[in-house]
Amino acid sequence: MPSLRMELPCLCLLFLSCLQLLSANNDFFTSIGQMTDLLYTEKDLVISLKDYIKAEESKLQQIKQWADKLDLLTATATQDPEGFLGHPVNAFKLMKRLNTEWGNLETLVLSDTTDGFISNLTIQRQYFPTDEDQTGAAKALLRLQDTYRLDANTISTGDLPGVKHKSHMTVEDCYELGKIAYSDVDYYHTELWMAQALKQLDQGEESTLDKVTVLDYLSYAIYQQGDLERALEYTKRLLELDPEHQRANGNLKYFQFQLDKQRKTEEDETQKQVKREKRETSDKKKKNNNVSNHQIPERKKYEMLCRGEGIKMTPRRQSRLFCRYYDNNRNPKYLLAPVKQQDEWDRPYIVRYLDIISDKEIEKIKQLAKPRLRRATVHDPQTGKLTTAQYRVSKSAWLTSYDDPMIEKINQRIEDLTGLEMDTAEELQVANYGVGGQYEPHFDFGRKDEPDAFKELGTGNRIATWLFYMSDVTAGGATVFPDVGAAVWPQKSTAVFWYNLFASGEGDYSTRHAACPVLVGNKWVSNKWIHERGQEWRRPCGLRETE
Repeated sequence: MPSLRMELPCLCLLFLSCLQLLSANNDFFTSIGQMTDLLYTEKDLVISLKDYIKAEESKLQQIKQWADKLDLLTATATQDPEGFLGHPVNAFKLMKRLNTEWGNLETLVLSDTTDGFISNLTIQRQYFPTDEDQTGAAKALLRLQDTYRLDANTISTGDLPGVKHKSHMTVEDCYELGKIAYSDVDYYHTELWMAQALKQLDQGEESTLDKVTVLDYLSYAIYQQGDLERALEYTKRLLELDPEHQRANGNLKYFQFQLDKQRKTEEDETQKQVKREKRETSDKKKKNNNVSNHQIPERKKYEMLCRGEGIKMTPRRQSRLFCRYYDNNRNPKYLLAPVKQQDEWDRPYIVRYLDIISDKEIEKIKQLAKPRLRRATVHDPQTGKLTTAQYRVSKSAWLTSYDDPMIEKINQRIEDLTGLEMDTAEELQVANYGVGGQYEPHFDFGRKDEPDAFKELGTGNRIATWLFYMSDVTAGGATVFPDVGAAVWPQKSTAVFWYNLFASGEGDYSTRHAACPVLVGNKWVSNKWIHERGQEWRRPCGLRETE
């Protein structure tokens, strides 16, 4: 019998340098750029798994050959046992098989071929995404669903605009989203995703989950939203599948009792309600006539702009926007090759520079930034210090001119085109947005009630913002200004610029802006926040507050 020789390649050392890099970071879901490393990690694990399968198949093949050989031998021998063993060689081989070869077979069967794969998996597991990452990615999907008004079926089937790699969600995936929403006491999304899971089960999708489990969550989520009739309907359906379900039986009685009570109350107040509704309808008509756009909640305006709705680009405004070749008052560097500049908005004045950063520079910036990416922070107005925030889902890194001469070259380009001093500006910040990455409405400058916002820097307030777009975004990812109804869409190799402060030094509150969630694609940006100090002669103070 051939002896077993199992040699599994150990891939662990190949990944250690990469994994050490990953271990320095967490919050994978906040950066698509860093999540790409996880794909390569998973690919290496699959190779290791295939090696393990190959070893197991080789082991089983040897056992099968041994069994087939003995099956044939014993079938012949048992037809004439005495005659078979009358041959001295057969007798010797029987003793040898039972004394030695069956022992070897036992060793083969008990041999562990999992060592290579398990040790590799164990090493890499410590660098895997955490529960926080999974929950963060799930909540990002729910955020995208709300912002872009997507139904659960559209997301589940992967039918998103411009997708190259379509991906379907299983019943288990939908159920997991529903559970995460449920644990967050978000019964609205719990209902949407449990209903989608149930729909796919009804359509015959194979799953380890059963309808009873899904219906249990679904009926309760609907009840929590006050729809007793539908909650009762789904509870009855659950009991048809599992008549002994203890919680459902209790809920059935309770929902029915509450529904009867509700109907009785409604009957007693029918006439009063009719009169009240007539009066309220009349009042609403009067109120609706006075409703204007500025009364729409900021969150709603923000989401509308992200969808490309409510943009206040009137023909009159459009007529005031131009494109031009720009040399910033005959700057020597741009006399022979002026840059292309176009107006994006009039108030606040936002301009875009086209072809202002090369692909080579973009790749270099990403290469420098990627190992340093950390969860993006915001200024805490109370402490003046940087802190992470749930309303900013991205990772960022800071690059200085000491990191690479190219950074100094880019800083100088910004200075030449804006005419503003860069020595007092903040370092170049590079940001990569993750799953549903966003930055909710905010000001770049420190307001009067935030006197210590940039005190540690000692360079005054943020006078202006320069923003490079380093990637195109397939869907979503716009920079929007909710107060004025403006939207600026990412366009690779361009940059946008605006002043945050009036020449008087007062804050321009119309510059409140947000980065919309990335629906499909990968968004890379880099920005330069320019401060007041050093601009005294470059941008003299105005005579009026809003000048």
